[in-house]
Amino acid sequence: MAVAIIMEFTGATLAQYDETIKKMGLTPGGPAPSGAISHWAVATENGLLVTDVWKSRELYDAFAQEQIGPITAEVGFPDAPKVTYYDVHSYFTPGADA
Repeated sequence: MAVAIIMEFTGATLAQYDETIKKMGLTPGGPAPSGAISHWAVATENGLLVTDVWKSRELYDAFAQEQIGPITAEVGFPDAPKVTYYDVHSYFTPGADA
């Protein structure tokens, strides 16, 4: 079952986020990691908010353990994120003409 993940990184910056994405080998607007359906990130008053949809929680958890945790620590995120999970009822993806 698809899962939505909301990550709240208190004290993190967009510059740290951009460095994290670069170290992951990802490009804004480019393809997502295997298992990811969608992703967006914004600055907030308290830091950074990232929202993902993944094909399963297991796929997300593996990516978080292998990539998100180590790389955010490496680039200096102050703390691990507060993470909230939701079972996804429905989602849309771009069509062939997108």
